[in-house]
Amino acid sequence: MAQEINTQIRNISSAALAFLGDSVFEINIRSRIVMACEGNAEELNKRSKSLTNAKAQSRIADRIGEILSEEELAVYKRGRNLKSLTAPKSCTISEYRRATGLEALMGYLFLQGRQERIDELIDLALKTMRSEDE
Repeated sequence: MAQEINTQIRNISSAALAFLGDSVFEINIRSRIVMACEGNAEELNKRSKSLTNAKAQSRIADRIGEILSEEELAVYKRGRNLKSLTAPKSCTISEYRRATGLEALMGYLFLQGRQERIDELIDLALKTMRSEDE
């Protein structure tokens, strides 16, 4: 049964995984922000947007690339290689594609029930981003 579910997950389109992964990533970031600091909704939203926009997601994808398993890297690349004719004004097409790859990976891990791995990847990325910003 578990093998059948994994096969089913692997057959989900990269676009659908990215669609789901966008929400998975955002709820994980928002949870960390709420637990780490106090602030009004405007401050929390500003901080959340600074970590969940395509440019930030692209930076995160760059930080975690070296520790992805072969399977995770394949899912990331599938998402990254989705053809997109447009990107938000705040980033380049390549940044947008890396962000989409990250979202696809998050969706994939979520469907597999691998929250610990999601946490590990996000924690590592945020830690390296903080140290670079200091």
